[in-house]
Amino acid sequence: MDDLGLGAGLAALAFWGFVAVAVVTTVWNGIRKRETQHETLRRAIESGQQIDDALLAKLALVGNDEERRPDREFGITAMWVLPVAAGVAVLALILGIAVPDAMLPLLGASGLLACLGIGYLIAAKVVARWYAGDGDSRP
Repeated sequence: MDDLGLGAGLAALAFWGFVAVAVVTTVWNGIRKRETQHETLRRAIESGQQIDDALLAKLALVGNDEERRPDREFGITAMWVLPVAAGVAVLALILGIAVPDAMLPLLGASGLLACLGIGYLIAAKVVARWYAGDGDSRP
């Protein structure tokens, strides 16, 4: 492992740089979208247009929290994470044939992902109880 050299360091730097750019881009996009919505509302108020709840809902400035269902979001996240955990386990078994030292760390990563997925499923069930009175927490 001592002979990884400069190439491995640059590859790691490039990976984390990509992750950082993706995060910053997502945040920047959200900020710009919100600014555009507020600018539209400001121009409508300046022009004397009547602002009602329907217009605010169209601009997504109100009403978003009522539509969000964290129980469903946790469930969807679990449906993404659990298959990835299985895929990493299969990758560990296949790669373990060629590189036996890589199998155990990859199985550990798969186990971590499986624990996260199970945690998301449990969170979905717990949060779904908050919406039990609504009668629509299940599809």
